[in-house]
Amino acid sequence: MNKLPQITLAFWVMKICATTLGETAGDLLSMTLNVGYAISSMILISVFLLTLVTQLFSRTYNPLLYWVVILATSTAGTTMSDFMDRTLGLGYASGSLILIGILLVIFAAWRLSGDSLNVNQIRSLRGELFYWLAILFSNTLGTALGDYLADDSGLGFAGGALLIGSTIAAVVLLKYFTRLSSVLLFWVAFVLTRPFGATLGDFLTKSHQQGGLDFGTVGSSAVLAGILLVLIVGASWVQNRYSRQSAAELS
Repeated sequence: MNKLPQITLAFWVMKICATTLGETAGDLLSMTLNVGYAISSMILISVFLLTLVTQLFSRTYNPLLYWVVILATSTAGTTMSDFMDRTLGLGYASGSLILIGILLVIFAAWRLSGDSLNVNQIRSLRGELFYWLAILFSNTLGTALGDYLADDSGLGFAGGALLIGSTIAAVVLLKYFTRLSSVLLFWVAFVLTRPFGATLGDFLTKSHQQGGLDFGTVGSSAVLAGILLVLIVGASWVQNRYSRQSAAELS
């Protein structure tokens, strides 16, 4: 049974919201609360593993559980990226290149395993493990890439978000007006939404002098968490309604 959501516009809205919240919540833990990147990474990776195990043993699609795991990968990815780029001193560009290499290896191993990369056809434990591994490192890559665009490229937070947003729009056009693989375009869009969320998160939290809106990590995280919760409740309502209709048709 496929335990993953259908890919709709609502999915992408929730994905961007979750990844943006992951950026602000990760920064809240590592910087605002001064926990540090290394300890933050260990805490958030532990949370990710706990929620992932719960997801893997679940027998049906649960919107709340699914998006909690997505959020956990986003927050863990934020601190993992910051640990690589700042604590280890690799820098945003080098960190991004390393993470791109890791992600390509994951996709290659996934393809060689015989399981489909199509998220609508993931019905095995091995396929789901590859799926979540790809998500974790795509979110980590997105943080590093978003920080690179915002800090090192000279584009700033708003400029970085505009560039990534335009690229995502181009992927949407390719989806509807070309015959390129929908699986390829999905994963390209999935990777790109993370740096979009990262730059958007920085735009919300950073000071006016840095080109941001100065909402802070606490205020931004609270607002984004509220929006995501409303969307999850809506998705759960739709899922329950669909389940009741399916049960009624079978009876």
